[in-house]
Amino acid sequence: MPVGVPQNVLKGTGSGVLPPMLEQYVALRDKHPDFLLLFQVGDFYETFGEDAERAARLLRIALTHKSSRDFSTPMAGVPVRALDHNVERLLAAGVRVAVADQIEEPGSGLVDRKVTQLLTPGTVTEERHLTADENYLAAVATGDGYALALLDVSTGEFRCAAFHTRTALYDELARHRAREVLLAPELSGNPALLADFQTRFPVMLSPANFDEEATRAELKETLGEVPGSLTSAALVRACGAVLAYARVTQQGRLEMVRRVVRFEPGAHMRLPDAAVRALEVFQAQAPQGMTLMDVLSETRTAGGRRRLRAWLRAPLLDELSIRARLDAVEALTRAADLRGALRALLYRAHDLERLAARVSTQRATPREVASLARTLDLLPEASRLLEAQDGLLGAVRARLGALPDVVTLIRAALVDDPPIRIGDGGLIRDGFHAELDGLRSEALGHRAWLAELETSERARTGIGSLKVGFNNVFGYYLEVSGPNLGKVPADYRQIATLKDRARFTRPDLREREREIARLETSAQRLEVEVFTDLRAGLAAHADALAEAAGAVAELDVIAALAELAVERGWVRPQTVTDGARLVQARHPVVERATGGRFVPNDAELNDTRHTLLLTGPNMAGKSTYLRTVALCALLHQVGSFVPADHAELPVYDAIHTRIGASDDLAGGRSTFMVEMSELAAILHGATHRSLVILDEVGRGTSTLDGLAIAQAALEHLHATRAHTLFATHYFELTRLESEHPGLVNLHVAAEEDAGGLTFYHQVIPGAARQSYGVEVARLAGLPAPVTTRAARLLTALNAGGDDRKLTRELATLDLSRLTPMAALEILHTWQREAQRVAEGEEKEVRSL
Repeated sequence: MPVGVPQNVLKGTGSGVLPPMLEQYVALRDKHPDFLLLFQVGDFYETFGEDAERAARLLRIALTHKSSRDFSTPMAGVPVRALDHNVERLLAAGVRVAVADQIEEPGSGLVDRKVTQLLTPGTVTEERHLTADENYLAAVATGDGYALALLDVSTGEFRCAAFHTRTALYDELARHRAREVLLAPELSGNPALLADFQTRFPVMLSPANFDEEATRAELKETLGEVPGSLTSAALVRACGAVLAYARVTQQGRLEMVRRVVRFEPGAHMRLPDAAVRALEVFQAQAPQGMTLMDVLSETRTAGGRRRLRAWLRAPLLDELSIRARLDAVEALTRAADLRGALRALLYRAHDLERLAARVSTQRATPREVASLARTLDLLPEASRLLEAQDGLLGAVRARLGALPDVVTLIRAALVDDPPIRIGDGGLIRDGFHAELDGLRSEALGHRAWLAELETSERARTGIGSLKVGFNNVFGYYLEVSGPNLGKVPADYRQIATLKDRARFTRPDLREREREIARLETSAQRLEVEVFTDLRAGLAAHADALAEAAGAVAELDVIAALAELAVERGWVRPQTVTDGARLVQARHPVVERATGGRFVPNDAELNDTRHTLLLTGPNMAGKSTYLRTVALCALLHQVGSFVPADHAELPVYDAIHTRIGASDDLAGGRSTFMVEMSELAAILHGATHRSLVILDEVGRGTSTLDGLAIAQAALEHLHATRAHTLFATHYFELTRLESEHPGLVNLHVAAEEDAGGLTFYHQVIPGAARQSYGVEVARLAGLPAPVTTRAARLLTALNAGGDDRKLTRELATLDLSRLTPMAALEILHTWQREAQRVAEGEEKEVRSL
C-alpha cells in the first residue's frame, strides 16, 4: 500500500509567508497530491515539510531545516547524480514520485521549474527502472463477474479478460505479477475483500477513477472508440481506469497503446496459481533455487524472454497450434547452422518492443533511436535466413518487415554514436539538414579565426608566450605573462590580473565570441527540432515496428527452445488422444541443478490406468516423479520438446496440483485449512481431460481423519477419470487397486540393509512394503536413543494397527454369501495372525 500523503506539506515557524521558491514547491506539490515531490535545487533534489520527514525516514538521509528570518521548515534532499537509486527505493517502499526539474539556467530571479516525470511501479518506462520482464499495471473491477485489465506502458501491451469467479481472477493476476494494482471502489471499499487482496498481492494499490462514463471517454480518447470486445460494464471500467491512470503518469502520452486484446482464459490450459507455485514455474520455493523459467531462459533478447513467460503463463489447448510450434522448434533442431546464425543475429538485437513504444510516445533518446536502427538493420538478414522455411517460421518471416526506409532515414540523420540527451548537441549528421549545416559552417569559420588569432597576435605584438584561452567566467581572452606586460598593445582591455600574468580582451574578440555563441545556440535548437521531427516521423511506423518486434520475440523463443532441446537431449512429444506415455522422463530443473545426474523414470496413463497411487519412503523421489510428469505435460502444450527418451502426451485442459504444506498465518488459516481449500478447488475443477498431481493429501490432521479424506478424494478423482498421480504414506490405500479398475499401485524402490537405507529413485509396479520413516529420521541425524526408541514404539504401534486391520476386514465381509467352510478358513487365518501379534507383543514388553 502507498504511504499516506499529507496535505499540509509544509510546517514551520514564523509569519507563515512562504519564500518564493517554497511557494513554487507548494504549487507543484498541490498539482500532484498523491506523489512525493523531488524538487531540483541546483545539484540536489529537495523535499520540504512533512514530505522531508517522510523522505528522510524512508531513504535514511539527513533531515535538516530551511530557515530564513520569518520561516523555518524541515528539508531533506538527495544529489542529482543519485536520483535513480533513490527513486527505486521510494517506489519499492510504496511511494509515488514526482520529479520537478529546473528548466532554465539559474539567474538573478526565481528559476522556472516543472514536473517532468511522474513515477509509479507499474508505469515506469525508463530502462534504468525496469527489468527485462513485463511491467504490468493492473485494474480490477466487478459487475457481472470480475474484469481484469493489464497494461505494460513500456511496450504498449494492453490486454483484458473477464472471469466468473474471484479464484480465477486471482490465478490470472498472480501469473502476470502486476507491480501496481488499481481496485474499483466496490473492492477497495470492502474491508474483508481488501484485506484478502492485500494478503495475496503485496503490491502498491493505487486510487483510480472507475466511473463508467469517464472510463468510456478515456477509451474513446486513447483508442478512438469503445472496442466491441468490451462486452460488460466491468471490462469497460477496468480498461478505462487503467488507461486514465497511465495517462496521468505519462503526462498525456499514450501513443504506445494502439489496441486492447481481450483474451479468453478458457482458450488456454487452466494453470491455477497453486500449480504454478508447486511446479516452480517462475518462483523457486527454496532460497537461491532454480525455476523452470531459469532452465528455459536461453533467449537472446529481452522481448524473447517476455514472450517465453507469456507462453508459460498460457499453455495452448489447440492441437494444431501446438503442432505448429513443435514443427518450428524441430526445424531448428535439425538445422544447426541456421539456428546458430539466427541466435548470433538475435544476440545483437536491442529491446525492439520497448524501443518501438518509446518512439511512438516520442520519448526515445538519440541513442535509443540509433539502437532502433541497428536492430532493424538485422531484419533483412533474418528474413533471408528464413527463406526456405514454412509453417510458423514462414509466418514469422512474413512479419519481420525489414522497414528499410526507416533504417535509411535514421542512418542519414544521426551520427554513428549520438549522445544520450537531445540537448547535448552533435547528434545530427552533416549533410542531412542544409540550414543546420550553414549554422555549423559559419560557427566553424569564426572558430578558425580564433584558432589563427594566437599565431597572428604573437607575430603582431612580439610576445612569443601569448595565449588565447577560454573559461566560463570571462569567455575568450588573451593571456600575457608578467615580463611581457609592457608589450601589450593599446587595443587590449584588461579583464583580470593573476599572480604572474594578466588577461585581456578586444572588441573584435568579444564580437566573435557572441557570434559563435549565437550560432551554436541556434544550431543546438535546430538540432532538437530536426531530431523531434525525425522521431515524430518514426512514430508513424509504430504498428509495423510493433509487428516486427513481436516476430523477433517469437523467433527468439523458438530458437531458444530448439537450442535447449539439442543441448539437453530433449525429444519432440507426440500429441495423442488416447493417453500419456513417457519413457525415461526427467525433471528439467532437477536435472539441470544436479548437472545431469538424474535417475529417469517411465510413466503411463490411459483409460485402463488413469489413476496412479504412488507409495514409498520420504526422500525417495515421489514428489519429483509427480512434478516430472506435470512439467512434461506443461512443456508439451507450450510447444517445447520435453526431457525424455520418448513422449506421447494428450492435450490437458488443466494441470491441478497439491504439493507441499504451508500456513496462511496472515489469513488465519492453518496448514490443513490451506490444504483442504486447494483440494476443494481441484475436486470441483478437475475433468476427465485434466492432469491432477496430489502429494500427501490429509497429512495435516489426525491419521484416521487424513486417511478418510485421502481415500474419499482419491475415489472422487478416480470417478472423474482424470489422469491422477497420487502420492501417499497411507499404505491402507493400496488395497483400492483391487476394488477400482484403472487404479494402479506404484512405488519408489528403496532397500534397507546392515549399511542403512538405500534410495534407488526408480518407480516400479506394486505397493511399497513400508515407509522407512525411522530410518529416514536416522539419516537426518536424530540422536541414536531417539531413533532406537522410535523403532521399538513403531513395532508396538503396528501391532495395534493389526486390530484396526481386523476391524476393517470384518466390516467388509458379506456374511450372506459366505460358506461355512470359507468362514472357518477366515477364522483360522485371524487366529494365526493374532498368535503372531501376541508373541511379538510379549517380546516387545521384555525388551522394553
